[in-house]
Amino acid sequence: MKKINKRNLGLSLGLAGVIVVALILVGTVASPTSMLYKVLQMGAIYALLAVTMNLLNGFTGLFSLGQAGFMTLGAYTFAVLTIPVNSKAGVYYLFGVTDVLKNVELPWFVALIIAGAVSALFAFLIGMPMLRLKSDYFAIATLGFAEVVRIVVASKPMNRITNGSMGLTKIPGFSNFFVPFIVSGICIAIIALIMRSTYGRAFKAVRDDEIAAESMGINLSKTKLLSFVISSFFAGIGGALMTMFTGAVSSTTFNIAITYFILLIVVIGGMSSITGSVISAFIVISAREWWLRFLDQETYIGSFKVPLLRTGFRMVVFSVILMVVVLFFKNGLMGNRELSWDHFFSLFKRKKKDGEKDGK
Repeated sequence: MKKINKRNLGLSLGLAGVIVVALILVGTVASPTSMLYKVLQMGAIYALLAVTMNLLNGFTGLFSLGQAGFMTLGAYTFAVLTIPVNSKAGVYYLFGVTDVLKNVELPWFVALIIAGAVSALFAFLIGMPMLRLKSDYFAIATLGFAEVVRIVVASKPMNRITNGSMGLTKIPGFSNFFVPFIVSGICIAIIALIMRSTYGRAFKAVRDDEIAAESMGINLSKTKLLSFVISSFFAGIGGALMTMFTGAVSSTTFNIAITYFILLIVVIGGMSSITGSVISAFIVISAREWWLRFLDQETYIGSFKVPLLRTGFRMVVFSVILMVVVLFFKNGLMGNRELSWDHFFSLFKRKKKDGEKDGK
C-alpha cells in the first residue's frame, strides 16, 4: 500500500510539474490578448465556480440556483474595496462615492478574502430559514435571492456604493497570467480536503439518506448550513476573480443565465466529482469561446457563400453538442468518480485483460 501511495504521489507531482511548465510556457509565449490566454484564465475561474456549485448540488444534495447572487456580492465587495482612490471620482462621477469608501483601497488578496466572507455571511443569514425548504422550493428560494441581490445593487439607495445601474469600472486586473490558476487551485484544493474530512462524509450522508444520517447523530440543519456557507464563500471569491478578469461589474453581469451555465458544466463533468467539474469547465469554455468561433464567421468558397455560417450559429452547434454529450454520458464525463491513478491503471489493466481474452 505504501509503495502504491508513493507511486501515486510521484505521478501526481510529475503531472503537476508538467501542467506548471505548460502554463509557464503559455504565460511567456502567448500574448495577453490571445484567445488561448483568455480561455485558460476563464477556464480556471469557471472550474472554481463549478466546484462550488457541485459541493451543494452534487455532494450535499441541495439543489441551489443562487450562485449568481453570491457571485454578485463577492464581485461588488471586491470592486468597492480595490478601485484605486485616484480613480473613484471618475468612476462615481454621476452619484459620488460614499465617505466611508472614499479613501479605501485594499490589496487584491485581502479584498478577495473579504469578498468571500461577505458572501458567506449572507449565506448564513438566509440559509437558516431557507434550508427548511425542500428540493424545488429551496431552488426557487435561492433563485429569488439571486434576483433580489441583482435588483438591490442597482437600486437608488445603493448609488453611492455600487454606482447603481452604471456599474463599477477601473477594477484592478490580474497582476500576471498565473493569479487565477493559483487562487482557483488553492480554493479547489481546500474544498477537496473538506470532502475527504468528516465534514465531507457528513455532506454525502445527508445527500444519500437524511433519515439514516440523522440516526447516526448528524445534525441535518448544521450540516446543510455549513455546506451552504462554504459553497457561498468560494462562490464570492469566484465572482471577485471574474470581476478581475473583466475589469468591470454591473447588475447585469451575473444574471440567472450564468447560474444555468455553471450548472451545465457541473452536469457534464459529473455530479459529485471535483475533477469532473474542473475538466468540464476547461472543455466547455474552450468549445464555446474558442474552438467553435469560426462558425460565427461568414465563409466563402470562391464565390459560393457557405450557408448557416453567421453570427449566432456557434451557439446552435454548441447546444447540439451538449445535447449529444448528455445523451451518451448520462452521468457526466466522470459520474461520481474522481480522476485518480488507481482508476487510470485499473482501466488499463481491464483493457489488457480484454485484449488477452480476444487473443485466445
